[in-house]
Amino acid sequence: MKSISLLILLASFSLFSCAISKKDISSEKDSYKYLALGDSYTIGESVCRNCNYPKQLTDSLNGVLKEKTSVKLIAKTGWTTTDLLSAIAAENPSKDHDLVTLLIGVNNQYQGKPFSLYEEEFPKLLDMAIDFAKGKKENVIVLSIPDYAFTYFGQKSGKSEKITSELKKYNAFAEKIAEEKGVLFKNITPITKQGLGNPTLVASDGLHPSKVTYKKFVEIMMDEVLKILH
Repeated sequence: MKSISLLILLASFSLFSCAISKKDISSEKDSYKYLALGDSYTIGESVCRNCNYPKQLTDSLNGVLKEKTSVKLIAKTGWTTTDLLSAIAAENPSKDHDLVTLLIGVNNQYQGKPFSLYEEEFPKLLDMAIDFAKGKKENVIVLSIPDYAFTYFGQKSGKSEKITSELKKYNAFAEKIAEEKGVLFKNITPITKQGLGNPTLVASDGLHPSKVTYKKFVEIMMDEVLKILH
């Protein structure tokens, strides 16, 4: 009887061990989901399809991590905060992303929208970004708005000083809201201010960032992104 009881106990332990092992295996992370929200600076206007910063970031991650990262972009040239809100409502992205980036506002400024609109809508977009990142504020990164005053287009407009002044106001607000919500804010604007002295930083349209610039965005973000994913 004792030997039978022992065999039953050993069998039960074996089954329990297998169950734990399977649970551990199934819970291992084998891929990451990245959501990029924005406008032309996110979609990569005037650069190749895989040259924007979300694609370059994803490629860089896939080059150093054993887990694969997939990226989804909700972005389009010309979008304001209002447009992005509408697009998000239409696409209804899932709330299981490991990383979410948000870069929006240049078209609010360019189209002369009231600044109060940005003050109203940017916080909503950031709350959504956190929601899409499993509710984890630490998994979200807000990127500052590039300064297009330092491009041929910006100089030709004759409003370069106004552009810089207004975008500074937008970025200050975005940074303030990000800080209040405990979200990381990365200031990429200084890179874009080198556009006049270094033409390789500007795309062929004389307005948007080039592939080289987007690579620099990725370099600034990479360490923080790796910390988020690990």
